[in-house]
Amino acid sequence: MNIGASRNKVMKEQKQEESSGKPKHECGICGIYGHEDAAKLTYFGLYALQHRGQESAGIVSSDGNHATIYKNMGLVSEVFSEQNLQKLSGHLAVGHVRYSTTGESNIINTQPFLVTHKGMPLAVAHNGNLVNSVTLRNELESDGAIFQTTMDSEIVVHLMARNMVHGLKEAVKRTFSVIKGAYSLLLMTADSLVAVRDPNGFRPLCLGRLGNGSYVIASETCALDLVEAEYLRDVEPGEVVIIDKDGIDSFFPWEKVQKSFCIFEQVYFARPDSDIFGVNVYTARKKMGEILAREAKVEGDFVMPFPDSGNYAAIGFSQASGIPMEMGMIRNHYVGRTFIQPSQSMRDFTVRVKLNPVRSFLKDKRVIIVEDSIIRGTTGRSRVRALRDAGAKEVHMLVSCPPTRHACYYGIDFPSSKELIASGNSIEEIADYLGLDSLTYISLEGLVEASGLDRDSYCLACFDGNYPLEPDRNFQKCALGCCSTVTD
Repeated sequence: MNIGASRNKVMKEQKQEESSGKPKHECGICGIYGHEDAAKLTYFGLYALQHRGQESAGIVSSDGNHATIYKNMGLVSEVFSEQNLQKLSGHLAVGHVRYSTTGESNIINTQPFLVTHKGMPLAVAHNGNLVNSVTLRNELESDGAIFQTTMDSEIVVHLMARNMVHGLKEAVKRTFSVIKGAYSLLLMTADSLVAVRDPNGFRPLCLGRLGNGSYVIASETCALDLVEAEYLRDVEPGEVVIIDKDGIDSFFPWEKVQKSFCIFEQVYFARPDSDIFGVNVYTARKKMGEILAREAKVEGDFVMPFPDSGNYAAIGFSQASGIPMEMGMIRNHYVGRTFIQPSQSMRDFTVRVKLNPVRSFLKDKRVIIVEDSIIRGTTGRSRVRALRDAGAKEVHMLVSCPPTRHACYYGIDFPSSKELIASGNSIEEIADYLGLDSLTYISLEGLVEASGLDRDSYCLACFDGNYPLEPDRNFQKCALGCCSTVTD
């Protein structure tokens, strides 16, 4: 078995190790309308959404006439200070945290993306992937458009600028009528906040209220909780919400299609204290563990997660099976972004510095690990080896999602199936590669049951290869790495 042979670039390997071998979401967005501390509230909203993107952060604000922006590489706490937040004045603000899925991560591609068109500001903050971005970009460049970034989000700005002659509402209709893909997106003009969610509803987006006349729109409800906003409802798939001095205007300009909620939000992406697609994430993940206890035929002395990815499914498995849950690995919470990466000869050191086994407890034990996913397998292999080295007699693994075998075009960082360990390898081969005594994945039916909605509500393409929205051929080529297109 030749697993991992395609990883021929050191930078790519380091990035995968830094991400703990887990899938990465593209970004989180938060917008505030009608509050004197809009930028500071947006800052706290982004703080709550930090798990959705750790490479860069930015906020743009407006006082009704002029827009001010500040953004940089790094975590929210690293990018913003009291001093630069004070400069972001106004009653309206939009913020963004980012993780790039393809291409280069640099300051040019940070968001929000702000331009001035006919003397008026227009900004965009985007979560998702446009699957016809290459075609649209080529058409715009042929018509003379000049792009400043490699983000597909900039396409939205170009289209909006061309259509603004028809007014804001009509510009939104015309712009998104030619766009295909996954997008939960915020637009900001000098005096309006606009939320747009794609007809399939791949990515989450919710609406909340701050007192009288102030509103917040964010990727997850945990952001509403932190700024003490009242949750009103989700922005619906295919819905446009415009908030301005006249209040809220909501409309559905496109034909309804089948919902395609990303089930990975429940498995891994969203914070457990959020409600996503109307379902509490903590409850869903515990249910995944309960169903694993029903489906898996495995015995052990105790069950454990690798903190913090499998915590909640492990709780559910333990409670349903009666097998006690223990913490056989201890996480070092003080490994920050500035941690100096080890040399190639010290590759496993990156794993050990983050998680260390409790040797005296693991010795001669039959250990059951609960994980939320196995994507590339490299980090999992090192962690299992650490358990073996600590004296574990048996190591079994349960996974709270099915084998991930297919590329994602809608905003997860595995655009090529070649990167996925379950693509082309049997479960037995994966178990052998990871060094396990046994490996059990939850069934697709079990995952859907735990996630709380009917099967037709979810996008399951990364498991079954049935894509609800087929990407353009040009986009598929770029997603596979033939060019440097960056998506957000």
